[in-house]
Amino acid sequence: MNTAAASIDKRAFRNALGAFTTGVTVVTTCDAAGRDVGLTVNSFNSVSLEPPLVLWSLARSSGSLPAFVEAEHFAVHILAADQEPMSNRFAQRGADKFAGIELARGEGGVPLLPGCAARFRCRTAFRHEGGDHEIFVGEVLGFEAFERAPLVFHKGGYAVAVKKRQPPPTAAAPLPNESPEASISRDALVYLLGSAHAMLLAAMRPALAARGLSDDDYFVLNILSVGLPRTVEQLDALMGLAGRRVTLQQLAAMAQRALVRPAAALAGGWQLAEAGTRAMLEMAAISKATEEDALQQIDYSEAHLLKHLLRRVIRNTWRGEQPALWPVAG
Repeated sequence: MNTAAASIDKRAFRNALGAFTTGVTVVTTCDAAGRDVGLTVNSFNSVSLEPPLVLWSLARSSGSLPAFVEAEHFAVHILAADQEPMSNRFAQRGADKFAGIELARGEGGVPLLPGCAARFRCRTAFRHEGGDHEIFVGEVLGFEAFERAPLVFHKGGYAVAVKKRQPPPTAAAPLPNESPEASISRDALVYLLGSAHAMLLAAMRPALAARGLSDDDYFVLNILSVGLPRTVEQLDALMGLAGRRVTLQQLAAMAQRALVRPAAALAGGWQLAEAGTRAMLEMAAISKATEEDALQQIDYSEAHLLKHLLRRVIRNTWRGEQPALWPVAG
C-alpha cells in the first residue's frame, strides 16, 4: 500500500521499520569535561574496508549529541546475545549508565565495555547532516572480536540470531509478458548495471558539485582511495574501463587543489593528498546514504547477495591483460 508522505502515521511508520532486523550497539565517548557518555544505537553500519570506516547516526534532539560532535574518538560495541540489560541501561536517560561496570580505556580515554560480541575503536573522520539525524563516520583505529553470538532487535523487541541452512538455489520464474526484445535490451546485464550506476551517480552529483569535484575527479579519487599509489598510465588504464581518460595535466590540476600528490613509494605515482582524503571521507558517508536509499525496498539478505553476485561478475569478467582495481582472486 502506498501512502502519501504528508499523511504518513509516524507510529505506523516506526512499526513498519521494525520489520528490519538490526544489530544492537552501544556507542561511547568522553565529553569535553572528561565525563563518560554512552547510548544504545542500532544505526551502525560499515562504510569501507580500505580504509576501515564505519558509520552510525544520532538524532539531533539527543542530549548526547554535543559530546559526540566535540569528541575526537568514540567506540562502538556490538552487544552479545546476553547483554540485553546493557542495551536497556544505555537506552535510559539521566542514569549513571557506567556505574559498576569494569571499564577499559581506548584512544582519547574513551570507555570500553566488556562482554560484547565485537568492539571498534574509532576516530571521528567526518560528520554529515542526514535529515533529523547526524551521521558520524569513524576511522577504525583498532578492533576486538570475541566470537560471541550477537543481540538483535526485531519488531520492537530483542531477538537472538540463529544461522539458517540455505536451501539449494532454484531457477527464477520468468517475468509476465516478457518480450524477446526486452530480454535483449532492458533485461541485459550491461543495461541494468549501467542504469543502476547512472542513477546512483546522478544522486551523488549535487554533493560532488558542492565540493568542486567532477565525475572524473571522483573516479580518480576513488581509485586512489583503495590505498595503492598509481602512475598516470595505470590510472588511465583503469579509467579506460569506463570509457574515460586521465592525463598528467589533469592530475597536476588536481594536485594544485591538494586532492592528489606525487607518491614517494612509486616513481611517477600519485596518491591522495589531504583535501582528497577529506573529500573521500565525506563522499563515503554520502555514498552510503545514497546506497541506503537505493536499497530501501531490499532486505539485508538480498542486498548482501546482490553485492556478492556483483563481485563474482567482476571476477568472472576480469581478464589478465586488464588492470585490476583490487585483488580479484578472493
